[in-house]
Amino acid sequence: MKLSKVLKLSAIALVVSFGVYSCKSKEKVATNSEVGQVLEDLPCEKDGRSDKNTFRSFSMATSSDLTLSKEKALLLAKQRLVTLIQSNTKSVTDRYVNEREMGSASEFEQKFENLTREVADETISNIVVACEKSSVLPDGKYRSFVAIEVDKEDLMNSMNNRISNDAKLQVDYDKKKFEEIYNQEMNKMAEEQGK
Repeated sequence: MKLSKVLKLSAIALVVSFGVYSCKSKEKVATNSEVGQVLEDLPCEKDGRSDKNTFRSFSMATSSDLTLSKEKALLLAKQRLVTLIQSNTKSVTDRYVNEREMGSASEFEQKFENLTREVADETISNIVVACEKSSVLPDGKYRSFVAIEVDKEDLMNSMNNRISNDAKLQVDYDKKKFEEIYNQEMNKMAEEQGK
């Protein structure tokens, strides 16, 4: 009976701890809890928020080797950036196809999605590191934080260049209309990220 009471109290304490952990305070303070040190404000996190002109991502990684922690953080940030670019461009493509009447809409979408993947992968080579910080943890491991970015114009120019080399895509491509929808989606993404 006593054991079950202790377990219930422990469970309640754990739930309360997680509740406190999930509610961010306006103060940017690190506090100690049963699960370790809780970081209220992560280095480079703000530099990893996209706005209407730039795709950005943020990541962190831990390793016993400083260089490896930096490389892991950069790799994760790149993966997130590619996902963000593909997701945004997919939204643009869907809206573009819906707003235009095309005979081969599904073929256009498929070709355009493939082109987007290629451009996103290519664009990753043009990233700029906006922020990079590292720290040593009490156990001697390293934690690295990184924020990267790529300009939306670089991405748009790459897409326009690729489209101009594809005769089939060029037929259904209205550059002005596509860029208009693209800019609307960038503004929407910026609003969602609080900028």
